[in-house]
Amino acid sequence: MSSAKVNQLQLLQQNLESVMLHKQQIESQLTEVNSALTQLEKAEKSYKILGKIMVAASKNELNNSLNEQKEVAEVRLKNFIEQEKKIKENIEEVQKEVVKELKTKKSPKNE
Repeated sequence: MSSAKVNQLQLLQQNLESVMLHKQQIESQLTEVNSALTQLEKAEKSYKILGKIMVAASKNELNNSLNEQKEVAEVRLKNFIEQEKKIKENIEEVQKEVVKELKTKKSPKNE
């Protein structure tokens, strides 16, 4: 088995771990935004945090802001899901190549 293939597999695995971590962070952000939107619907007064202070804000303004954040997070999540799928496919391909190489190396020795 060539060391290049091993290195390629390791790199792909690292990339996959990184993408999965980012995906998990985006999912967490989406959960927070959805929770905030739910709480905003129930709230009589609404506030937003600016730096270290909390100021009153209109529900409509906050709702729009949260929905924008939600849309951005959903697009990013979709991209990470696509990246994850492509990386997994690449890993499968390289693994198949490695198995094929191993089989061809073992065949002449057995004869």
